[in-house]
Amino acid sequence: MPAGTPLPVGRVGRPHGLDGSFYVTRPNARLLTLGALVSVNGATAAIVRRSGTEQRPIVRLAGIENRAGAEQLRGAQLTVDSTRAPSLGEGEFWAHELVGCEVRDGDRVLGSVARLLELPSCEALEVQAPGGSMLLVPMVGDAVRSIDTAARTIDVDAGFLGLDAEPGAGAGGGTPPAGDGRGQAG
Repeated sequence: MPAGTPLPVGRVGRPHGLDGSFYVTRPNARLLTLGALVSVNGATAAIVRRSGTEQRPIVRLAGIENRAGAEQLRGAQLTVDSTRAPSLGEGEFWAHELVGCEVRDGDRVLGSVARLLELPSCEALEVQAPGGSMLLVPMVGDAVRSIDTAARTIDVDAGFLGLDAEPGAGAGGGTPPAGDGRGQAG
């Protein structure tokens, strides 16, 4: 990832209290730490308050001192400069690196990644098939063979996902994967 790439960390949600704090929607809690510098509407400010939960964080930014100030930011994208983000381990990726990647089983194109979902048991790729249907691919070794963010491709095992092995069958064909529909296989 090029230096200085903005990493999305969420959106400004509804205000919380009177001091300028607000909820963050679609948060990347790993990047929403006390003291972190975030950008919103072209300005950069430090997080001076961090509370709530990982799923529903509440933050206040330096310079936002009241509810009206938080309300003015509502809906705005929050980002962190990639040079300030923690290093990722081997085999870890930021969600934006995966969105748009072509998902394949060998030469068979299954679709492209629409988004990364955080499910209770694992993360899953939501893949949009050429015909418009959606497919969940759990981010586990049995389902994902390889990820090449430079080539923008992800190789998966369609058999593990319960898809027909016949070329041209298209994503979503065949027997649906076992599990409870949350991207968990059997």
